[in-house]
Amino acid sequence: MCLVTAPSTGSRNPRLLTVDRLRELIDDGTVDTVVVAFTDMQGRLQGKRLHAPFFLDEVLGHDTEGCNYLLAVDVEMNTVPGYAISSWERGYGDMVFTLDLDTIRLIPWLPATVMIQCDLTAMDGTPVAESPRTILATQVAKAAEKGWTAHAGTELEFIVFDDTYEAAWNANYRDLTPANQYNVDYSILGTTRVEPLLRDIRNSMYAAGMVVESAKGECNFGQHEIAFRFAEVVQTADNHSVYKNGAKEIAALHGKSLTFMSKFNEREGNSCHIHLSLRGTDGSLVFDDGEGGRTPLYEHFIAGVLATMAEFTLLYAPNVNSYKRFADGSFAPTTVAWGLDNRTCSIRLVGHGAGARLENRLPGGDVNPYLAIAGMLAGGMYGIEHELPLEPEQVGNAYTSGKPTVPRTLQAARDLFHGSAIARATLGDAVVDHYVHAADTELAAFNAAVTDWELRRGFERL
Repeated sequence: MCLVTAPSTGSRNPRLLTVDRLRELIDDGTVDTVVVAFTDMQGRLQGKRLHAPFFLDEVLGHDTEGCNYLLAVDVEMNTVPGYAISSWERGYGDMVFTLDLDTIRLIPWLPATVMIQCDLTAMDGTPVAESPRTILATQVAKAAEKGWTAHAGTELEFIVFDDTYEAAWNANYRDLTPANQYNVDYSILGTTRVEPLLRDIRNSMYAAGMVVESAKGECNFGQHEIAFRFAEVVQTADNHSVYKNGAKEIAALHGKSLTFMSKFNEREGNSCHIHLSLRGTDGSLVFDDGEGGRTPLYEHFIAGVLATMAEFTLLYAPNVNSYKRFADGSFAPTTVAWGLDNRTCSIRLVGHGAGARLENRLPGGDVNPYLAIAGMLAGGMYGIEHELPLEPEQVGNAYTSGKPTVPRTLQAARDLFHGSAIARATLGDAVVDHYVHAADTELAAFNAAVTDWELRRGFERL
């Protein structure tokens, strides 16, 4: 079976490197380190650093390997029983890191370093179906069969602290000093305080092959967002993963720390709004009818995303902490509803013409972009296939509309995903079972933990 890869669509960023250019940079000593990386279940970059001459001689034409437990561990990197693809009984064998040579990029915040992102295959060349990049590529390939390409943009918020990561760890993440002491939403003065870090991140990501749009302050203390131009969906997810990892590394170089966790404290959480659109493979419009209206295909797509939103919430909110963000009146949605430029809805329609798109406001900053975008594509194409009708738009406050709500706990989302016939039909049993087990692992760890909240309430008074 051949590797499932997304069709090449759109223009390749000219700041990404070709193989020939990479050879030149290695030969003249400009580059001495090649990072090969993939994105794991938790959305983290995993891989290895290769000495550049060795990479040219031994890896470029042959790929490299790593233990398959990397898709079967929890956040703490504990080996977790119960996964079909990796276990003690199966011997924890290797999988192949298959280089995607369209993703070669400089990592300018690290000296003499480039990165190449990878797909994952078994040793016999079979795609690892549970790999997030493969899951998204599979949905992209299905769209291509219908004559469509998918484009997306992700909007990640984060909170910056003046503490280093080491100091934050040693303080058990209590009493940290945010980079701003008040709400700096759209504030130029407030963002100036953090501009040395934000500027470094923006310029570094531009040099790494991304199109940077802007930076702005947000509502929580020390909260900010850097926006990037949309791209083909696999490119967007790749860029998202590099940016998220790189922003943390750059913050550390500045003696600061930042978090993308969905809900750091009781104030505003970190969102990751995802904008998605389809076009024809020839670039033609399929969402806009040419007169500023929605096509039937667009309406079926929206209806499909809404119809699957509750069952697919696990893909949008993968952790226990994700669900702390869902609160009425918080700009984090709680209802399954759509509206025109309505930020109280989980699906917000914006743009027109080539810019017509839907914004999924459900995901938080902890989301895995490959899984979330794959879920939106799978749901939307299900709606097209079954010609689902689009319900009337939500006008006014969706929080008080009485509309059905999304799951409010990881357990509830896990149960809906596990029992979803649509998820199993569109994503496959192996994918569903794998990520249900990941949710079970997260829930077991959380249920075994004794929290600060319990200690404060119960140590003396109970």
